[in-house]
Amino acid sequence: MLFSSTVFLFAFLPLVLTAYFLLRDTRARNLLLLIASLVFYAWGETVYVAVLLFTIAINHLFGLWIEGARGAAGARLALAAAVALNLAVLGVFKYANFLVENLDPLTRSLGFAPIELAPIHLPIGVSFFVFQSITYVVDVYRRDAPVQRNPLQVALYIALFPQLIAGPIVRYREVADQLRERVSRLDDVAWGVRRFIIGLGKKVLIANTLALPADSIFALGPAQLQTPVAWLGVLCYALQIYFDFSGYSDMAIGLGRIFGFRFPENFRHPYVASSVREFWRRWHISLATFFRDYLYIPMGGGRGTPLRTYRNLVTVFLLCGLWHGASWNFVVWGMIHGGCMVFERAGGERLLARAPALLGRIYLWLVVLGAWVFFRAESMPAALSYLRAMLGMGSAAGAAHPLALYLDRELVLVLLLGLLGATPWIAHLKRRLAGRGEWSRALELGYGWGRFAFLNGVLLGSAMSLAAGTHNPFIYFRF
Repeated sequence: MLFSSTVFLFAFLPLVLTAYFLLRDTRARNLLLLIASLVFYAWGETVYVAVLLFTIAINHLFGLWIEGARGAAGARLALAAAVALNLAVLGVFKYANFLVENLDPLTRSLGFAPIELAPIHLPIGVSFFVFQSITYVVDVYRRDAPVQRNPLQVALYIALFPQLIAGPIVRYREVADQLRERVSRLDDVAWGVRRFIIGLGKKVLIANTLALPADSIFALGPAQLQTPVAWLGVLCYALQIYFDFSGYSDMAIGLGRIFGFRFPENFRHPYVASSVREFWRRWHISLATFFRDYLYIPMGGGRGTPLRTYRNLVTVFLLCGLWHGASWNFVVWGMIHGGCMVFERAGGERLLARAPALLGRIYLWLVVLGAWVFFRAESMPAALSYLRAMLGMGSAAGAAHPLALYLDRELVLVLLLGLLGATPWIAHLKRRLAGRGEWSRALELGYGWGRFAFLNGVLLGSAMSLAAGTHNPFIYFRF
């Protein structure tokens, strides 16, 4: 069920909110949210809700095993088994077909019978709820949070619908206390509604608009793709994926606040970064910190020799690429970021720090845009031909698909809004207003009324767009 769908906005969410605030007891509210979350997931996955329930059940049992074996070797064994089983669930549904596809040519060349495996359905959001399950058992093992003996609490943590499908990845220790007791204040509800509307506008008004030219341009063949059009396509996609995913995160964080949960921020204007390292401190923060705390640091992190550090960085980003999808394109995308992290760690970041800020941002944008080509293209040959077109080495002939065919007034306006919205200008404006002395109160009042009008305009525009049936699924649903 999409957040940006009429069913969710005008039926599911109002019903859940009404029932939630009619209840006063936290346990009753938790049960309601759990039932609503399972309905939310089953709406699109039907029988595959069993995968989610299986994941919940095994991690609840493993948590009890870890706690029961506390201080003994059995606790480490239980943790290893829990992580292995979670990764096995992810591996079967996400990577089995990819593995067979790559092993089959080898087995055929050795004279063995071909490997046959029917396509395996990828449950929506499996990468997210499996990683949340891992954080539960690891946090219990590390004593960062107490074990949860009530299986319904574990189920609610893993299946909570605001962040079930596409994050942010919420660690168990961050919400363990909130699962037991929380308060939904009026200020929190108002803040959550505002954040949800902003996320909805990002998705419906900007991301969906940019998706049309991005999809059209990436569908062009090498003989049709001209250099300016190629750059326009990848710019549209870069902004599309940012506003699509950050919009979902805004809606998830806003919904969580309405229900009394405080989820971590997932984006902090990543495109204003001046290095790849800084970019990953701002992009998909919950995933980046997951890999840092649950993989990179346990592997040794930056301790030891430089070569060991570089190996750890490359390994993390290789796995980060594979987490996004079972495709060599995602592997290359991850290795581009990993290679740049090694370059910056080896001294490149110091060079960028001494260079003009504009140079660092140009470097960041070239790396990110080039990597997005592999992320978006349907195949490796398609990605390489797209890059050749960007570099002016394509084979486009004629002008059947000129830049003017795509760059109309609406797209220019949305691109400008997207580029502006990808910067922290609002926070900068609020800081400037706060320092205006005697005028600050009047300016803040004007800002408040302006925000009210803006949010109502975004909500109205989003509703009109949804009524026209122009919405499309969130990009990160596929992961």
